This record gives sequence, C-alpha cells and structure tokens, in this order.
Amino acid sequence: MARRKDQIKLGAFLLFTGHHVAAWRHPEASVGTEFENYLELAKLAESAKFDTIFFADGVAARLKDLNAASRKAHSGVYPFEPITLLSALASVTRNIGLIATASTSFSDPFNLARQFGSLDRLSGGRAGWNLVTSSDPDAAFNFGHDAQVLHADRYDRAEEFADVVLGLWDSWEDDAFLRDRDSGRYFDPEKLHRLDHKGRHFKVRGPLNIPRSPQGHPVVVQAGASEPGKELAARTAEAIFAAQITLDEAKAFYADVKGRLGKYGRSPDDLKILPGIFPVVGRSEAEAEDKFQALQDLIQPEVGLNLLSQLTGVDLSSYPLDGPVPPEPPTTNAGKSRQELVLDLARRENLTIRQLYLRIAGARGHWQVVGTPTQIADVMEERFENYGADGFNIMAPIMPGGLADFIALVVPELRRRGLFRTEYEGATLRENLGLKRPDNRFSAGNAVAAE
Repeated sequence: MARRKDQIKLGAFLLFTGHHVAAWRHPEASVGTEFENYLELAKLAESAKFDTIFFADGVAARLKDLNAASRKAHSGVYPFEPITLLSALASVTRNIGLIATASTSFSDPFNLARQFGSLDRLSGGRAGWNLVTSSDPDAAFNFGHDAQVLHADRYDRAEEFADVVLGLWDSWEDDAFLRDRDSGRYFDPEKLHRLDHKGRHFKVRGPLNIPRSPQGHPVVVQAGASEPGKELAARTAEAIFAAQITLDEAKAFYADVKGRLGKYGRSPDDLKILPGIFPVVGRSEAEAEDKFQALQDLIQPEVGLNLLSQLTGVDLSSYPLDGPVPPEPPTTNAGKSRQELVLDLARRENLTIRQLYLRIAGARGHWQVVGTPTQIADVMEERFENYGADGFNIMAPIMPGGLADFIALVVPELRRRGLFRTEYEGATLRENLGLKRPDNRFSAGNAVAAE
C-alpha cells in the first residue's frame, strides 16, 4: 500500500478534569472549573499546532442515581456553556479551531446558526459545530417533553435542522455588503437570499441577520455511527468524531461512510474521520501502566455501573458485578451506536460487568492505548496509513498533565515520521483541516444545483 501523502489531523477534546471517569480524584488533575484552566489548555494545544479544541456538551444534569452522580465529575454538569467559552477563547488564540457541541433535539436552528456564525466571525473563520441529537433521557424534561424523544424522531428532526442551518448560513453572498458611502448602498439586494423553509419540524423565513462567515460557514462535525447517523454525516458532515476500538472496525467504518459520499455529489476528501483516542503515555511501558493503574484504582463500583448505564441505556445494578453482562439486555432508546459498541466489547472479550466498566472507564468506548511514545505513534500511524482515520481527537486521561505529556512525548515522534505539521497551513479551520471553502448554494452559479 502506498504511503499517504497527507498528514494526521489532531484535535484536543477538553474535558475539565480529564477523560478518565475517576480523573477528578487524581492529585495531579486540575479542578478545571475556571476560565484560566481552559485558557492554559487552549494555548498548550495551539502551541503544538493542533487543528482544533473540542468541547462536548449536554443540557441536563444526570442525577437519576444521586449517590453515583455525587461521586462523578462526569455527571452532565459543565463549568461553562461551550459557545460562550469558545467565544472567550477566540480572543486569546489565533490559529486553533474551536468546535462546540449543540443539540438538534433541544435547540432552535435560527439561533444556533446565528451563534455559530458569530463565533466563526469572531475567530476569523475557526468555528465548528458538532451536531448531536441528544440521547440523554433527562434532557427532554428540560424542554417541555414528558419522555425521551425517540431515536428515529431525533434523527428525522436532525436532518431537517441541518438543512435549515446550512441554508441560513448562505443567506448572504460573500460580497453582498457593499458599504458604498458614495452611492449610499449598504448591501446588494440581489445577493441576499431568504430561506423560506417550511418543513415538518421547522418554519423559518430568514435571512440570517449576520454576514456570511470568513470560511463560508462553520465546519460541520458529527458523531453518530448508527445507520441514520452515518447517512446524515455522509450528506452534511465535514468531520466525524468516531469511536472504534479495533483497526478492522475503524477501517470498515471509514470505508462505509466515505463510500456513501458519492451519492450526495461529494468526494472522500470532503469529510475527515477523526476517532477519539485515550492515550496514557510513559517514558517506559512500566511508567505508562503505573499511570493508568493509578487512575483505575480510584474508580468506585457505583460510578462504574453508572457509567455503563449512561453509555448503554441499561441498568445493570441488579446483576452480580463479577457475573457476565446479560446476553440480551432490554431494548432502550439510548444512543444506538455507543450501546452496540460497548456491549459488543463485553461479548468479544467475555467481560464481567466489573471488567467492562474498568475497560471503558478511561476512553468510554473510544480507542484506549497505554504505552511509550513510540508505541502510541506506531498504532496511530498504522490506523492512519491503513485508512482507519484521517486524524485523532486526543482524550487526555487527566488535565492538564495528560495533554502536556502527549504533546511533549508523542507529537515529536509523529513529526519525526513526517506525520504531523510543524506549522499551520492557513488561517481558518477549513484550511488547516484540508477542507474546501463551500460556495454559496444560492449564488447565480449554484442556484440550479441547489434546487
């Protein structure tokens, strides 16, 4: 197989104390609740020439099991709403991309389009929207629902939501605003495009009341791996935050999603696949294993069970901890792809319930690697060169030290192999990810194609 000519893309997935479920108990973990904590992490990632920082989000505190929730930092309580936080970070960074999660189930498309469009303009073209459909059962109760929204309904709404947002981002052509003092014309009416959308879920006239952004529109990121999720990503996404554990799974997912792009008139280069990786790096294998075990020793059983419940939608608390995972757990309305991934892992490795929560307590269903800089670079290179990934979202076990260790130890090894940049290629997130700038779908040259 010929060596790839492109390079690995890197994102830093910032989760205040760190990604390990017990990270907050580690003496070296930051509390991570102040703006200064995020400023430090953003500058650290930008100094290493990362493509982006990435924030997850939720719209409910997960307090159903109050005893377990009170022992977790990962209980749906976030120090900041991410668009607000990234707007602040935009003013103190210059090159790094700024990606925030926002739900199509519990947002309004006009407001969301305006918020992310504003972030893109504030940052000079560095914003990205991570489109999620919100499988959290508690979120529905904060938005006027009496029960969790069904999986199929969430994706039906998401399809239309994405179309509305993308249409609104093209409300104005790039040169619509003349601001011609002599003629007295502020904008060209022929370069204004009102959306006039009428669908099952939304009725939105438009236009969006801010100009088009520097990179055309924010980069659209998606995370779902169910059939509806993959189809939505193939049609609308420009990056996927994927979760596959084995190389074969990663290659199959990569080929599957990229193989769907053609029917939407897109090429494989129009979409970057960036799986999460949870790296525990040490200068020796023993050091890496000791670091990991120190975190594992901090896991409380009720927290591990609660994590399994979150990821699978199945309450396993009534089963013996050291017994097997039930072969046919009840059908739920949780996120289908993550549930399947976690339960398949249990079956494939014949794990008990305790072994399963220990297995996922760090990466939570993403790819976990514990080893030396060379070993971690080896497996990242293998996955990249075998078309299982275009890059990776780094899920540091603890913050800030885990991210600092990866940057100090693994990034130089990737650069030595020619796999990662030494300088940013451009000023916008699109330029650095290698994504083309989208044309305005409503301009004279594209209006027919958009119909």
